[in-house]
Amino acid sequence: MDSRTIVLTGVTRGFGRDAVELLIRERPQDHYVVLARRDGARLAAELTEVTGASGITDASGVTVLDCDLASLAEVGRAAAEILRGLDTGSLPPLGGCLGNAGLTLTTTDQRTTDGYETTFGVNVLSHYLLVRELLPRFTAPGWIVLTSSDCHFGQFRYTLGATAAPRWETPEHLATPRAGGAREAGRAYATSKLGVIYLTHALARRLPDGVGVHSYNPALVAGTDFFRHAPGPVRGVLDGFFRLQRVLGRGMTPRQAGARLAETILTAPSAPSGSYLDRGRDVPSSPESYDEAREEELWREAGRLVEAGRRAEGADILAE
Repeated sequence: MDSRTIVLTGVTRGFGRDAVELLIRERPQDHYVVLARRDGARLAAELTEVTGASGITDASGVTVLDCDLASLAEVGRAAAEILRGLDTGSLPPLGGCLGNAGLTLTTTDQRTTDGYETTFGVNVLSHYLLVRELLPRFTAPGWIVLTSSDCHFGQFRYTLGATAAPRWETPEHLATPRAGGAREAGRAYATSKLGVIYLTHALARRLPDGVGVHSYNPALVAGTDFFRHAPGPVRGVLDGFFRLQRVLGRGMTPRQAGARLAETILTAPSAPSGSYLDRGRDVPSSPESYDEAREEELWREAGRLVEAGRRAEGADILAE
């Protein structure tokens, strides 16, 4: 039972929480490093108690790092702490990363700490930075799963009109806060999920042999508190819409979705690296999502935006 380090985002609530509990139960010998914004000690204690994660091996357990994904500096610090643990041997070799965190807002004018549009900053730039920093340390057999969404298709049969179709533009424009209400915010979310697939394809060309990366579509999941940033009446309508889809057979509960995600990871997808997994099935993503020029532009420009954002945030901190 070789111990591995598994890095996770977006597992404090919803189907991500159900997925990580199942992962820990099935592979208690691994060490799980969770990036979370608050209550890290409590979260670690809860996961350890619920799953019995401690005491399997000297390397097993749960570590929670305080990290707001809306701050590139905090993401960089978390990655540096993981690398220190790998270098000193306090963490076992790096074997996996689940980038499940994501958010949707009701406007496109909100900013991350670094000044970037929040949806693009959290859903795309933070995961780009985390994986890029850890990239040299992944060892085979290893995996990376980045959560996307079928809303990236931009088709009614996937969204029933609830989300506007993605509109890809330059990464610099997508990262720029701008005027826009709920419809444009939904479009920003769909576009960010298209960006996740572009990152997946770019990563597949950069990972060492024996380490695969996949984008994952959980489909409609009801009851996840996903719309917590929306005003109360809007949140109620959207939650009701999602629950209706589950009744109609188009969605799942958080527990069902978490079990499907955990099963996908635990069975080591046989699909080629870079594939799009729809609830575990290898299917084509949208025709628009296969564009190597866009993929390489996003990889290159994300690097530039990340470094510029970290420098700006550091300057702001020094000026205080």
